[in-house]
Amino acid sequence: QVQLEESGGGTVQSGASLRLSCAVSGLRVRRYYMAWFRQVPGKEREFVAAISWSDDRAIYSDSVRERFLISRDNYENTVDLQMNNRRPEDAAVYYCAAGWARITITTMSDGSLYDYWGQGTQVTVSS
Repeated sequence: QVQLEESGGGTVQSGASLRLSCAVSGLRVRRYYMAWFRQVPGKEREFVAAISWSDDRAIYSDSVRERFLISRDNYENTVDLQMNNRRPEDAAVYYCAAGWARITITTMSDGSLYDYWGQGTQVTVSS
């Protein structure tokens, strides 16, 4: 059984840093495309970042590029999202996702192609 469990969410001031972690069981993160998405109530799910299994290539949405960093720990079987210089608009529920068979380098940002999802962790930014 595959399980993805996010942690690290909370409330911090605007401009501060926060690190989210996704602990994975039932699959090896080094063999899957791993990604982070976020969603605000009433809005569609939004792509944040993804990392490929083959060459560790990472992609980011325009809104978080140069502020967030996705990384993978193959030994711990976790995927982290380092969030720096956070802004009020970064407040959302953040979800970790894993997929493989239907994803390519060019489609890593497409949430509909991911097979496994976590329950999410809430991130709030105070001004």
